[in-house]
Amino acid sequence: MAAHKILLMEDDEMTAELIEFLLKRQGHEVKTAIDGAEGEKLLSEWQPQLVVLDVLMPFVDGFTVLKNIRNNAVTKDLPVLMLTAKTGERDIVQALDMGANDYLVKPFQPAELLARINRLSREIKS
Repeated sequence: MAAHKILLMEDDEMTAELIEFLLKRQGHEVKTAIDGAEGEKLLSEWQPQLVVLDVLMPFVDGFTVLKNIRNNAVTKDLPVLMLTAKTGERDIVQALDMGANDYLVKPFQPAELLARINRLSREIKS
């Protein structure tokens, strides 16, 4: 599996550290944003190849970030995995309708997270 630049937008420090560790262990380059505003800045400056996106974040929530990703010509095709504690059917459907490529609910199994990221990674044009 090729290594990719992955932007993690997660405000929970322990969760972010775990995901970063898992992704870096697979050879990916990872940057973490602890809020949506910081994440949007990194999106334009760093140009990741995949985004792991929480919904409940300070300043700019994940749904808004996802909408902005899909409305930007540069990032509109960027694979996005929503990783969130929001378990409601309405939230899941909203994210998928807005263009999320996948949706995983917290708490998650690390192996499942990696499998979903690996699946999305195969769609990235190098």
